Amino acid sequence: MGSIYQSIEILSKEKGIDPQIVLDAVKDAMLIAARKHFRSNEDYVADFNETSGAIELYAVKTVVEAVQDPVKEISVEDARRIDAAAAPGSQIRISKSTGALGRISAQTAKQVIFQKVREAERETIFQEYSGRVGELVNCTVKRVEGLDLIVDLGKTEARLPKKEQSRLESFSAGERVRCVIKLVDKSSKGPGVVVSRAAPELVMRLFEQEVPEIYDSTVLIKGCAREAGERTKIAVHSRDRDVDSVGACVGMKGMRVQSIIRELRGEKIDIIEYSEDPVVFATHALSPAKISRVTILDPVEKHMEVIVDDSQLSLAIGKKGQNVRLAAKLLGWRIDIKSEEEKRQEVESAMAALVAPGAPLSVLVDYGVSDKMVEKLLEAGIPTVEKLGSMTPEQLEEIQGIGPKMVERIQIAVNNYFNQLEGMPPVSEPLAEGESLAQSEAETGGQEAVDEASAAGVETQVATAEEEGLPVAEPQSGEDAAAGEESLEPAGDAIPVTESGDGLPVEANPAEAPAPDSGFENFDTASPESDRMNDKGYGSHDREQESEEQGG
Repeated sequence: MGSIYQSIEILSKEKGIDPQIVLDAVKDAMLIAARKHFRSNEDYVADFNETSGAIELYAVKTVVEAVQDPVKEISVEDARRIDAAAAPGSQIRISKSTGALGRISAQTAKQVIFQKVREAERETIFQEYSGRVGELVNCTVKRVEGLDLIVDLGKTEARLPKKEQSRLESFSAGERVRCVIKLVDKSSKGPGVVVSRAAPELVMRLFEQEVPEIYDSTVLIKGCAREAGERTKIAVHSRDRDVDSVGACVGMKGMRVQSIIRELRGEKIDIIEYSEDPVVFATHALSPAKISRVTILDPVEKHMEVIVDDSQLSLAIGKKGQNVRLAAKLLGWRIDIKSEEEKRQEVESAMAALVAPGAPLSVLVDYGVSDKMVEKLLEAGIPTVEKLGSMTPEQLEEIQGIGPKMVERIQIAVNNYFNQLEGMPPVSEPLAEGESLAQSEAETGGQEAVDEASAAGVETQVATAEEEGLPVAEPQSGEDAAAGEESLEPAGDAIPVTESGDGLPVEANPAEAPAPDSGFENFDTASPESDRMNDKGYGSHDREQESEEQGG
C-alpha cells in the first residue's frame, strides 16, 4: 500500500485530473470494499497516511456510558484502552486491517475507482472544451464505430457522427482531418465531444486561416449557409473601402478559395458581397441568376418576392431548390421566386377578381322579380344573373321560400334579361323540368325563329287566296287546328286541276299533274252542286257542270 499514492499521481497525470479527486475516489472504493468484506453496519472512514503513503481504514464508534448499540457505540472503559483521552460523547477510531479485504473486494474497489476517475475526467473535459465550440481542431481518425468515426484530439477522444460528415468524404484509421467542435456533452456514455465536418463554421474557420484580411478583421464574415458536399454561400463585408472583400477571399488566380475547395473535397463555394439593404443582398445571394426585381411583402415577418426572367427561373431556384434555399438561410428571409409569366398571370387573376364576373341580381327587379326575392337569392349564395341562369328549376326549389310558381317567374325574368341583351323579343313560357335557364335561352331563340317562319308561310297562303278571290278559312286553335293540319295532306287518287282563262277550273292532263305536296285537294265528283270551301281545303265543281258551263 506504500506505493498507492505514487500510482494515484501517475493516473492523475495521464487523465489530466486533480490527484485529490483520484485520492477521494480511492478512499470511497476502500469504504465500499470494507462494508462488503466485513458485512457490518459499522461506520467506516478511510484516511491517507502521508508518512507511510498508505490508505488506512478505521471503524468509527461513539463513546457512551451505557452501550445500547454495540455496532456503533463503545463504553468509556473500552475506549480509554485505545485512547486514554476518550470521554463520553466523543468518537474513537478503531483500526481495521486492509490486507484482509480479499480479491473480490479489491476488484470492486478497482471498478469504483475507474468510475470516479471517468466522471472526473468527463467533468474536466467539459470545463475545457465547452468554451471552444466552433473552434477548428486538428485530429486523427482513431477507429470506426458503425457509421461514426472516433477521432483523437490529444487529451481526449471525440465522435464524428455520420450526419456531421460530408457525402464527398471518406476517412480511414490514422488519417488526419480538420474539424470544428460542434458540442460538448458530459452526460453521454461515450466521448463527450462531438466534432463536425458539415457545419458552416468549418468553412468560416478555413477562410480565417487562408485569408489574412479576415484574420485581422479587415474583412468580416457576415453569414454562411451550407449544404455539406453540395454548395456553400458565404457573405463577406469589407471595413476598408480600398479592400475588395470578394477579391480578397478569392485570392490571386483563385488560389485562396481553391485551397479551401480542396480541403472540402470539391464542394462549390459562392462568395457574396454583404449589404445592409435586404433587396441588394437578395440580388447578390441568388447569383448566378439575374434578378429582375425584388419586392418586400412583409418586413416584420421577413418575407420577400423575387421576379426573374423566364429563362432565369431554373437557375435562380437551383438544383432541387438548392440555390434559393441557401439564399434564404443566408438572408434569414422567406423568399418566393416567380417568373415574369407567372407574375403576369397572377396580376391578371387579381384584376379579374376585382371585377364582378356578371350582372348583379338587382337588374331582375325591372323584369318582375321582387326585392325580397333578390335578397333570398343573395342569401343562398347566388350573386349574379349568370349564376342564376345556370341553375335548374329543381335547384331553385331547394332554396327556402321559393316554390314552383316563383321559379317560373324567375325563369321568365332571366330569359327576358338575356333576350333584351341580344335584341330578341321577351318570352313568357316557363322552362321544362330539368332544363337550366342558360340552356333555355338558346332553345327559346331557335323556337322563335321556327315560329316566325311558320307565320310567314301562313300569311303568304292567305294573301294568295285573297288575290284569287277565294274565301279564306278562319284561324283555328287547339284540337281543331290540329285536325286542320292533318286534313292538309293530299289524297292518293286525287286528280289535279288548273284554271282556264275565265278563272274556272279545268281538268289537267294527268301526265302534267302537279306534285302531291301542292297543298290543294281534288274536286268532289259526288257533289256537283257544291261550290263552297270545306274544312279540308278548296271545294270543286262536278265535271258535268264544268263541261256545260264551258259549252255555254
